[in-house]
Amino acid sequence: MAFHEVRFPDDISRGARGGPERRTQIVELASGDEERNASWANSRRRYDAAYGIRRADDLAAVVAFFEARNGRLHGFRWKDWADYKSCLPSQPPAPTDQYVATGSGSKTVYQLIKAYTSGSQTWTRRITKPVAGSVRVAIDGVEQASGWSVDTATGLITFTTAPPFGATITAGFEFDVPVRFDTDMLDVTLDIERLGSITSIPLIEVRR
Repeated sequence: MAFHEVRFPDDISRGARGGPERRTQIVELASGDEERNASWANSRRRYDAAYGIRRADDLAAVVAFFEARNGRLHGFRWKDWADYKSCLPSQPPAPTDQYVATGSGSKTVYQLIKAYTSGSQTWTRRITKPVAGSVRVAIDGVEQASGWSVDTATGLITFTTAPPFGATITAGFEFDVPVRFDTDMLDVTLDIERLGSITSIPLIEVRR
C-alpha cells in the first residue's frame, strides 16, 4: 500500500456528507448509573462522497479515481469542506491562528497542529497534510517570510535556525484529510437517460 498525494475532486467532495467519529464504551449499571470509557484517544473521520455526484461526468471521474487508487489499497487527500482551515471558515488563514510549540533553542522541527476548544476542554489534532502554498508561520507574533520550510506530506515545519528558547511558534494553513476508500466495489446505477449514480462511496480517515 502507499499514499498518493492527490486530492479527490473538489467539486464532488463539496457535496459529500461526513465528519468526526469517536468510539465510546458505555456500561449501564444496575442502579441506572453509567460508566463511560473512551476507546479511542483521537477521533477518526468518515465520509460518503456519493452525495456529491450530480452529473454523469462526476460519476466517470469517481470511477477513474477509484481505479487509480486500487480500491481500498492506496490512500489519498480529501478536502473536508466543513473543516479545512486553521481558522474559522469565513476567515483567511493567519500566521497566528494556531499555537504550534514553544521554542527550545535547539529544536528545529515541529509538527503542525490544530486545537479544538470548548469551555475548559481542548483536543489537539495533528495536521499531516497541509495544502502547498497555504502555510504561514510566525515567531512571537511576527510572521516569518523565510528561514523555514514545510513538508506537505507530513505537516512538519523545519526551521533553518532553531527558534529561541521560550519563543512562541504559531502557524496558519489550509489542510486535507488523509483517507482511503472503505469499499472495494462501486455500485453504479445508470438510468434510461444515461445519467448515473453510485449508492454509496464510503471513505475513512487513515491514521498513522
